[in-house]
Amino acid sequence: MNRKLLISGLLSIVTANGFAQAVKIGELNSYKVFPAFLEPYKKGMELAVEEINAAGGKVQLVTRDDGGTPGDAVRVAEELITREKVDVLMGTFASNVGLAVSNLAAQRKVLFLASEPLTDKIVWENGNRYTFRLRPSTYMQVAMLVPEAAKLKKKRWAIVYPNYEYGQSAAASFKKLLTQAQPGVEFVGEQAPALGKIDAGAVVQALADAKPDAIFSALFAADLQKFVREGNTRGLFRRTAVFNLLAGEPEYLDTLKDETPDGWWVTGYPWNEINTPEHRRFRDAYQKRWNDYPRQGSVVGYAAVHAVAAAVRKADSAETEKLVQALKGLEMQTPFGNVQWRALDHQSTMGAYVGQLARKGDKGVMVNWRYADGAKFQPSDEEIRKLRKE
Repeated sequence: MNRKLLISGLLSIVTANGFAQAVKIGELNSYKVFPAFLEPYKKGMELAVEEINAAGGKVQLVTRDDGGTPGDAVRVAEELITREKVDVLMGTFASNVGLAVSNLAAQRKVLFLASEPLTDKIVWENGNRYTFRLRPSTYMQVAMLVPEAAKLKKKRWAIVYPNYEYGQSAAASFKKLLTQAQPGVEFVGEQAPALGKIDAGAVVQALADAKPDAIFSALFAADLQKFVREGNTRGLFRRTAVFNLLAGEPEYLDTLKDETPDGWWVTGYPWNEINTPEHRRFRDAYQKRWNDYPRQGSVVGYAAVHAVAAAVRKADSAETEKLVQALKGLEMQTPFGNVQWRALDHQSTMGAYVGQLARKGDKGVMVNWRYADGAKFQPSDEEIRKLRKE
């Protein structure tokens, strides 16, 4: 692409986020625990800050490691509020950590933009005035996969997930939504290893012993890699359909390489094949800045910072109550297209890409993919109000 056109295209996105009011973002995340996702995420944030400030904004980003535990995260968030005097809290990865910071934000009356945690509770059962969430939740991403699962008409399903809030939420949503779509379905086995401590051989054998027709998995990162390796070795996937949240994200395909299983239905990010104008602009800018290709985390970090900037511009203020009001119903452009922050539950309508896994040479890729608009995969407003006890 012509360099002048590239810069012009970028500024057409970021100039709308230019503002005179300075904003200090306190970002906390589990950088040491989940580096595959969060190193690209940090690069995405830094690219957004550079773009916004070059276009007249005044964004300052202060990052801290939250240790990957709720207790450490709350302590770090308190330090960001009291010592650094941040205007906004942002970040977190694990769902239990996100819930802890969300609770603190409600107590301290500080805006918290949860960029990555996927638990439904953060905007539903435990939702509060001060917490907003960017990524599509476990419910939303499960809802994107269930139509494909129901088409297969498999009766006996087994489930495997990491035994903490995200995995529990994903498993519960899958059981509920598949049962609604396919009455009479049976769940014949369930494995819930501790996050990061999977005994993959034992888990794979237990699933094989259950003799399922299909498997739903919410495993990711190192747990996913170990599961795939053992499943391939023991032939678990040869005649068993598999659906997996997140496995199509390049963070995880990068490690699976030629072990990537064929045909799994997944949510993910086929970064090199998305050719919408807004994604091309982002991808080109990211590759130019970092000499690397974007991952899912890159998009999340980038969009999260732009969301804060857009709210500050709309509010013409970095004052918390005005930012809360500004984010409700806010529409903005992201590399995945236009999204809106729902006033009802503070969930953005960012979607995800749904497709199947395949191998291309010694790499895993997504094929047969499509973009699933997050606005179309939500419970009814009445159900959400009940969950939020409104």
